[in-house]
Amino acid sequence: MTDILNAIVALLNFVVIPGAAYGAQLALGALGVTLIYGILRFSNFAHGDTMAFGTMATILFTWGLQALGVSFGPLPTALLALPLGIAATALLTLGTDRLIYRFYRRAKAAPVVLVIVSIGVMFVLNGIVRFIIGVGDIGFDDGARFVINARDFREATGLREGLALRTTQVITLVTAAICVALLFWFLNRTRTGKSMRAFSDNEDLALLSGINPEKVVRVTWIIVAALATVAGVLYGLDKSFKAFTYFQLLLPIFAAAIVGGLGSPLGAIAGGFVIAFSEVFVTYAWKKVAGYVLPDALEPGGLVQLLSTDYKFAVSFSILILVLLFKPTGLFKGKSV
Repeated sequence: MTDILNAIVALLNFVVIPGAAYGAQLALGALGVTLIYGILRFSNFAHGDTMAFGTMATILFTWGLQALGVSFGPLPTALLALPLGIAATALLTLGTDRLIYRFYRRAKAAPVVLVIVSIGVMFVLNGIVRFIIGVGDIGFDDGARFVINARDFREATGLREGLALRTTQVITLVTAAICVALLFWFLNRTRTGKSMRAFSDNEDLALLSGINPEKVVRVTWIIVAALATVAGVLYGLDKSFKAFTYFQLLLPIFAAAIVGGLGSPLGAIAGGFVIAFSEVFVTYAWKKVAGYVLPDALEPGGLVQLLSTDYKFAVSFSILILVLLFKPTGLFKGKSV
């Protein structure tokens, strides 16, 4: 029985808790992608670097608060700086739309043209972020490190495995839940949110109903900026900030949005957790868990790891290809890619 409990704790430590936190981060990122696709009707390849910009702005404001002696007690100071980071990112997305995307939108450019334009914006943003804050790893997770400490857990339970629950993981799950609840409340309960849904379903009919398209576009970019910044900051707190990492995150974020169904907010959330747990499940070395649950004679000699963590993005890519081949509308029947 003790070995079973040790196996469960090991699973919680290395699969369930990290997968849930990573899934929440991908879900918030995928929500931004699916809102742009559903309302503005193009795939925004600059979304990953928008996350990087929002995280960079939050880090800079965090450093400013710390220099002034401001902290948030056991919680990261970045949470205090987060609204400022969201505001800076909203100014960026609104400015980018005003200077670039609006021209092509009014010219009724094909979606593929907007995709190409967003790739250009992606490279520019990536260069700006790396120029301002550098290319190295940056940690900004001050405050209490653990909610549950592995050593204290082992002493309290007598188990060999110690459960470790990091503060950033709890913050990720709680913040993601609050953001999702607020987003769904906004889309379903407010007049502006209903206008956005109507614009997404049928643009021509929405215009005939008197909906202001420019207002819909502005609100969409502000919401996307908020989601991107929150997702980027949560990912940076949980791991660390490195500008190029957010460019790489674009693949699992798009995979999550497509698996769930592009244009479906609920699908984006489900897709985020599907991709996250798939990556964690395939790249985890199962030797420790197998050693607890299998007889000594059957205990594996190797790591029992299907793929190295260096190839975790291959999991996202494989799932993305399979979904595009066999179910292009995704799990929640979003818009076909």
